[in-house]
Amino acid sequence: MGFRTPLARARGLGSAREGAGHWWAQRLTAIALVPLCVWFVAGILGLIGAGHGAALAWIASPLNAVLLVLLLLAVFHHGQLGLQVVIEDYVHTEWCKIALIVAVKFASLVLGLAAVFAVARIALAG
Repeated sequence: MGFRTPLARARGLGSAREGAGHWWAQRLTAIALVPLCVWFVAGILGLIGAGHGAALAWIASPLNAVLLVLLLLAVFHHGQLGLQVVIEDYVHTEWCKIALIVAVKFASLVLGLAAVFAVARIALAG
């Protein structure tokens, strides 16, 4: 029989106090994705029937390059946040959960950097 109160026993077992920040980051990236996706779809629809050179010129435009980089960063970060929540909710083996979260974060970072590098290379070459 312990002399600790129920509150004392519960301390340290609950939230790691990062849930609110994670929630806000996911909501903010979702809000940022709405106008960025509308811009991207409108831009791509404007390229229908245009050649490869026109698409490269569209990406090389400074405004389009910056908006495309913002879109890519928001997409990869939002996707990583969402997958992390799914893994935390549905994977119950602790080592597997940690390994999957690390793998998702690493893949998101590598693929996001590769995509930003591709846009930068096109934008700076044109």
